[in-house]
Amino acid sequence: MRLSRPRYIAMACLAIVLGLTRGADAQTNLAGYAKIVIGSAAIVRGGLEQPLKAGDPVFQGDILQTGANGQLGVTLRDDTRLALGPQTQLTVTTFAFSPADRRFGLVLRLARGILEYISGRISALAPETIRLETPSTVVGVRGTHLLLEAGAR
Repeated sequence: MRLSRPRYIAMACLAIVLGLTRGADAQTNLAGYAKIVIGSAAIVRGGLEQPLKAGDPVFQGDILQTGANGQLGVTLRDDTRLALGPQTQLTVTTFAFSPADRRFGLVLRLARGILEYISGRISALAPETIRLETPSTVVGVRGTHLLLEAGAR
């Protein structure tokens, strides 16, 4: 099947617009950045695991993992700080921080290991939207600093 020139141009424009929209969606799902990486740490995004280094972006849906000698510090866009100890796996299930639109939310899923959580601006603006989950517990965070351990390390 051969496309006419006007139809070809229209299809090309549509592809460009969809590509730009996809990039914008990814940018709005930016949760934060890895700030400190010690030892082995990886990120799983879209089913692909790759080594994590300081400065790498962290998006909603990413899984953060540390090895036996790994430690990781992450700062989210609302200034929430996360510290992961060795042998930890944490999923950034939900991240929404858009004060102009009054959209807030933070859900973290700790499958195993140790997580230190220091709250950011979401906890001040909409504390009811923050939830930390483990395989056996769901914690609604109302404080500013907590340490959580889950599963066998």
